Amino acid sequence: MRTDTDACGSAGTFPLRLKALRERQQMDRKTLAELIGLSKNVIGQYESGEKDPSVRSLIALADYFHVSVDYLLGREE
Repeated sequence: MRTDTDACGSAGTFPLRLKALRERQQMDRKTLAELIGLSKNVIGQYESGEKDPSVRSLIALADYFHVSVDYLLGREE
């Protein structure tokens, strides 16, 4: 069950940061998904807050965008 603060930091932080990073690089969901080994539907679920990422996915996204996992989760600016 989701709460105001869930596994991905403050509610809404991870989805917003992921979408912002992807759009900043003018990348569509399909391209990002292919680069990190996920489906575009999963990227969409992450961005809408429907699904929380696995640790493996968080690390892959952080590595790709050259940010920390803590940044993605809203634990640092």
